[in-house]
Amino acid sequence: MQLAQRIRRREVSSVEVVQAYIDRIQEVNPLLNAMVQDRFAAALLEAAQVDKLIEEETGGEDVLEDRLPLLGVPLTVKEAFALRGMPNTTGVISRRGVLSAGDAPPVALLKRAGAIPLGVTNSSELCMWSESHNHLYGICNNPYDLERTPGGSSGGEGSILGGGASVIGIGSDIGGSIRIPCFFSGIFGHKTTPGVISNDCQYPPASGRHEDYLSTGPMCRYAEDLLPMLRIMAGPNAHKLSLSIEVDLRNLRFFSIPHDGGSPLVSAVDEQLLQAQRRVVERLESDLGVKVQEVRLSGLKYGFQIWDTYMGLPDKEGKRPTPFQVLMGEPGRPVWPVWELAKWMMGRSPHTMAAIGLALVEMTSSSKPSPFILKQKEKLQKEIEELLGTDGVLLYPTHPHLAPKHHHPLFTPFNFAYTGVINILGLPVTQCPLGLSVEGLPLGVQVVTGNLQDRLSLAMALYLEKTYGGWRDPGGRK
Repeated sequence: MQLAQRIRRREVSSVEVVQAYIDRIQEVNPLLNAMVQDRFAAALLEAAQVDKLIEEETGGEDVLEDRLPLLGVPLTVKEAFALRGMPNTTGVISRRGVLSAGDAPPVALLKRAGAIPLGVTNSSELCMWSESHNHLYGICNNPYDLERTPGGSSGGEGSILGGGASVIGIGSDIGGSIRIPCFFSGIFGHKTTPGVISNDCQYPPASGRHEDYLSTGPMCRYAEDLLPMLRIMAGPNAHKLSLSIEVDLRNLRFFSIPHDGGSPLVSAVDEQLLQAQRRVVERLESDLGVKVQEVRLSGLKYGFQIWDTYMGLPDKEGKRPTPFQVLMGEPGRPVWPVWELAKWMMGRSPHTMAAIGLALVEMTSSSKPSPFILKQKEKLQKEIEELLGTDGVLLYPTHPHLAPKHHHPLFTPFNFAYTGVINILGLPVTQCPLGLSVEGLPLGVQVVTGNLQDRLSLAMALYLEKTYGGWRDPGGRK
């Protein structure tokens, strides 16, 4: 990471860097509503301690790089993660005042590597919607167009990073909650192979089979930061990903799937996104001399049904996921969704329409999974694992639309199927920006690889950043 290197070499002090990002947050956050609680005073004290440590270090820069690779680098954290002394509510009004007594494991590992948290960022209510909106903190705006959403649930992270007000961030993803905000906000994000990075100390906690589908991962403006962050956040499991092995893209097999095959529940993919993905295919073939094979997997058109079915399945002990209406009421009694809907119509509910709608759907849905959908998932799992193996890379749209206007996702609630199905398949995937649309909104694609082959999509992220310019400053995009 170049910034950490410059701090270690005393080309710039950590205090100067932290103050610069505090200034930037104070400039843009009134517009974005991305950071919901800061710890600026503590961060500046920690930055001063970093500068003192560097001043006193006699072993040289290499010692600091090995021991503290992120020394002095500002970090932001999704409010769903425990960060000592910061709120941990995920936008639920009944949890107002809940403060974290410690740090979530990946947050602790980033801090131990020298990163300095600046504060926590906005999310959707209970992290289960594709727009970061709740009645505790309000609605989060997209840095490229304030009338649009930065996505959810890690939308505050996407927005603050996309707005150039943070260097690195941490998000979680059970249906696209890292990738959709990274796409809408024009940055990089990685959904790790499940089970590699700890999901402990997040709210809401995983229940049912959710641990199999939930991934914690890095979010950042620059592709080169993904791998070092992933190595740190994985802690004792980092060896499983073989991140030190060099990747030669010319030795990989490439595939492209332009759309899900035509699900009636999901919008058609925007033509600009289809064109962007085609351009990537053409560049790969011309730059690397590889052949990118276009494939169709029929099971993808059942992406939403697969995600919905598997999210509701019980764990090995037969315990089902905690009902959404229970989570909405904690630490008190479960809410009654019909009553909440009536209150919402009168402007009296403490919950968002998205959360109420999810609770109503859950309450009325069948608990018995469809044998047809179970069969489609098993078939799709086999097909995609055979396709990718240990050296395959798949390009697949992240979302059918460019960043939508606020509240428009309520009218297309199943469009996250493009990301959600990858969670159920348990595959690692990196979200990569591909420049801007004619409207000045970020374009992007998700790069999917086989289980534990995270390093392949991270190598692709570096290539795509070099080819398409990576993150674009929203203030200088004209």
